[in-house]
Amino acid sequence: MRMQTDRENKTDEKSSGFSSVLKDKLDSINEKQITAENTTQSFISGEEVDVHKVMLDAEEAKLSLELAVQVRNKIVEAYQELNRMQL
Repeated sequence: MRMQTDRENKTDEKSSGFSSVLKDKLDSINEKQITAENTTQSFISGEEVDVHKVMLDAEEAKLSLELAVQVRNKIVEAYQELNRMQL
């Protein structure tokens, strides 16, 4: 049976920490998309929903998604740069 070293444990903690933060943020973006969709559907169906609320929810969802795409692009760019480095 192999025991993990302190270094391996810290790496596992960092990985799970990063992945859990990433998952939480993506879940938050998904919730904003769902909220925007529900608000829009409520407005379309004739419920008393202020048009400003519809626009704000839709814009917030759009901006959140755009931010996530830009962060992803920067992460991919950094990964590619690391792969090009000579050690």
